[in-house]
Amino acid sequence: MTLRFIGTTSEHGNCPTLYEVVETGDLVVQGDEIDDEHRAQLRDLGVAETAVVIPRDLLTRFAPKE
Repeated sequence: MTLRFIGTTSEHGNCPTLYEVVETGDLVVQGDEIDDEHRAQLRDLGVAETAVVIPRDLLTRFAPKE
């Protein structure tokens, strides 16, 4: 899998950051992982899955519009 950097709202090199999977066009988001209390509210979270907080600004500025 090859990732292409799309953009970030971070000013100091930390997350959140948005990437595109070159081969498929899917998106990968780098962000702060949510805590256990909030993980418990998620539905059907798989063993290999996690959830991260995505600032709305990251998506509105950089996510593909199509």
